[in-house]
Amino acid sequence: MWERLEPVHDLVYFAPEAHHAADALGMRGFWMGYFALRAAPLGPVSPSVVTSCFYVFHPARVHRALPDAWHRAAPGDVLTARTEAMDAAMTRLFGPEAVRSAEFAEAADLAWEAAAAADTTGRVLAAANQALERPERPAGRLWQALTTLREHRGDGHVAVLVSMGLGPVEAMVLKAAAGESDATFLRETRKWAAQDWAAAEARLRERGLLAGDGTLTPAGVAGRAAAEARTDEAAERPWTALGAERTARLAGLLEPLARTVEESGMLPAGNPVGLTGRQAAGR
Repeated sequence: MWERLEPVHDLVYFAPEAHHAADALGMRGFWMGYFALRAAPLGPVSPSVVTSCFYVFHPARVHRALPDAWHRAAPGDVLTARTEAMDAAMTRLFGPEAVRSAEFAEAADLAWEAAAAADTTGRVLAAANQALERPERPAGRLWQALTTLREHRGDGHVAVLVSMGLGPVEAMVLKAAAGESDATFLRETRKWAAQDWAAAEARLRERGLLAGDGTLTPAGVAGRAAAEARTDEAAERPWTALGAERTARLAGLLEPLARTVEESGMLPAGNPVGLTGRQAAGR
């Protein structure tokens, strides 16, 4: 399900409509828009809260955007602009007829039901998104539901990383070593210095998770697989609540949408979310 909902959620990062919305709100540059659009459900929170929730960003990256963003636009206004931008992006990308179809509305309602069933105890980003009002239009409703589900899984993943003693940089090193993202792209966009990355690599080698050539050791492969399995287990409740038949139905409805996003060229090579194209090839 993550492979099908993540591409649609990612429109908020890569669709031009999201960039235009951030600019119209007065945000300066991509990263201020990124942090404002993603953190808005939390309210006008401090940089330290966002650094903690988002996990992998150097504090300096967040401090350059917040709290300045909240002086430019209130979180409520950002949320309104976010919903409108996602509605416009999905209408453009999937087509007006598709977003007005009965199937699209069905997907939105199924996703909303699954998101409403998500257990958000200890999951701050998921809880904040789940508490938002239900958008009237199916496109906005679908995007918001998928975002709640995405942040729900992400919050659980952070909890797993913490429990395994894998800090922000160690987590990214393992992700890159597994071939899910480009190491330089991750390090530079999350604003970590080369020495921070090298220190994390050294710690992982000491733990026997990373080989000298930067690849995962057998223990590293097993540890990463365990982390993903535990993350999946923590993310099961929405799909258990929806039931196998309706989850499969939603998967089928999301499949062409995810494929359209993946084939649009919007997702950059080596993107940080781990969508490498292998998922689409394996479907």
